Amino acid sequence: MMPFAEQRTLARSAQCRGVGLHSGKTVEMTIHPAPINHGIKFFRTDLPNAPGIIAHFNMVVDTSQATVIGSDGFIVSTIEHLMAAFAGLCIDNARVELTDYEVPVMDGSAGPFVRMMRSAGIVSQPGPRCYFVVEHPIELRENGKAVAVYPADTPTITCSIEYEHPVIGRQSRTVVLSDRAFEEEIADARTFGLLQDLEYMKHYGLAKGGSLDNAVLVASDGVVNPDGLRFADEFVRHKILDCIGDFSLLGMPILGHIVAEKSGHAFNHMFLNKFFASKDAWETRTIHPSRPGRAYSQTPSRPRSLSDGHAVTPARS
Repeated sequence: MMPFAEQRTLARSAQCRGVGLHSGKTVEMTIHPAPINHGIKFFRTDLPNAPGIIAHFNMVVDTSQATVIGSDGFIVSTIEHLMAAFAGLCIDNARVELTDYEVPVMDGSAGPFVRMMRSAGIVSQPGPRCYFVVEHPIELRENGKAVAVYPADTPTITCSIEYEHPVIGRQSRTVVLSDRAFEEEIADARTFGLLQDLEYMKHYGLAKGGSLDNAVLVASDGVVNPDGLRFADEFVRHKILDCIGDFSLLGMPILGHIVAEKSGHAFNHMFLNKFFASKDAWETRTIHPSRPGRAYSQTPSRPRSLSDGHAVTPARS
């Protein structure tokens, strides 16, 4: 996949309405086009005096149940699926307006956001797109979790998960990222949870908007949702979706191979801080549309496993 040389935004505004996963509140969301170098910025229309909040890792204030950004005491919650849609479609600039503090969960995936953006249209802008080009490995390991990024000539992500549950177990998948690959392989993978965890969250006032319409619920004897799974490995595909959303908070796409094992929002955020601090391991570059080879490395990369050093084999659909 050839990375885009120019920034992109929507051709026109797009709107949706849904419930917040944790708040249970109905919220309307409108996404507007934005000029070059604007980035993704959130605004609360229910609080006219609230500042706009840029979607950046240094604005993250909570990662316990979702990715939450905040500024001056105001927050926007559960942004990861929407951010994955922006990153997956290579949209750099947008103004997001919300009538409450939580992004609507829709069906628990990024698919509805992708389709509303495609319907609005996506246009190139007269400004160069800048990339973090990885020159040397960066790794973070702790308590059986690991995230790393390696030099690669195409944006790639490998994710592995392991649950002590017979329905989920261990799953791994590698995706060479492009807008088409994201739409076809990742966008429609839904968030998921164990039945006992949902009962616990409900007890503590979380997941008020959670239902079988917006999450895959897993009981001890199988998937509760009547229609089952959308993919045999939907669980790891959704974890890839979450990783894409979390990593987009660097503010620029990574040209490298991301490898995540048993990670989540909190650990991803820890890695983003380490990545940004490791300035000797990456460079920021633009891509010349007629001379892409001069903008980034053409050396092919091999998938890696953080646990045993062997190559990761992409899972089959």
